[in-house]
Amino acid sequence: MPVTVIPGLTSPVAVPGLAGVPVTHRGVTHEFTVVSGHLPPGHPESLTNWSAVARLNGTLVLMMAVENAPAIAEALLHGGRDLATPVAVVCDGSMPTERTVLATLGTLSDVLEREAVRPPAIIVIGEVVRVAHPGAF
Repeated sequence: MPVTVIPGLTSPVAVPGLAGVPVTHRGVTHEFTVVSGHLPPGHPESLTNWSAVARLNGTLVLMMAVENAPAIAEALLHGGRDLATPVAVVCDGSMPTERTVLATLGTLSDVLEREAVRPPAIIVIGEVVRVAHPGAF
């Protein structure tokens, strides 16, 4: 399949956008944070302060986080995020096999297993998911 590379369009913004999930939205959230999830919370080499990330109000975009998503969700919940926080997992973004799996922080682990989610995927956490999928939560 031919691909066109356009400098400046980063996957943490472009892939959710292609799936209809904005990373910011007027009146919903004004900021987004991109975090690599390739190391789980508590890993000795992790540089991410998950309790600080949990206290942010904006959208959280996780890269390389499918394997560690359950532990990340737990850390975010422990840090104060609500169980009902909407989550969209965009699998195979921009590919013919692209699909979006919906969950909440409280159900993410079970949904990932039930839907057999495998990398690559971008995980979007926050109220912008509700904007893209009204009535789903």
